[in-house]
Amino acid sequence: MLMLLFYVGDERYAISAKSVVEVVPMVALKKVYHAPEYVAGLFNYRGQIVPVIDLCHLIQNQTCNLHLSTRIIMINYLISDGKNNVYRLLGLMAERVTETMNKPENELITPTITVDASAYLGGIINDEKGMIQYLIVENLLPDSQQAYLLPES
Repeated sequence: MLMLLFYVGDERYAISAKSVVEVVPMVALKKVYHAPEYVAGLFNYRGQIVPVIDLCHLIQNQTCNLHLSTRIIMINYLISDGKNNVYRLLGLMAERVTETMNKPENELITPTITVDASAYLGGIINDEKGMIQYLIVENLLPDSQQAYLLPES
């Protein structure tokens, strides 16, 4: 499985490359007032207004540091209403988005601790640099927040 690697603070994370549309440089974001704090803002992506989630804030409750390698990962976010599956564009802001890794899916180790509030945390991958936490992008947003962050077009 091909994965895109990035950092949240000093911790390494990965998402499946299948959901990635494009990795774009940081741009100015339009603030969304009264949204959850992890919503970094909105931006115009090829003529479409797209929300951006600050993964650093979502995971560690600290905003991403703005480095040259801080990027917005554009993903196709799967939404299911029970009958239909549709994809909406969503931006994920993360630090040090600079590399990919190819590992067999069976190398993901199921964590012994699970946190209900963090349903997006998947398995763990070990490599020569340490552990990498795999994120399940389809579980990043609770259903209640999908409705207003990713409404129907």
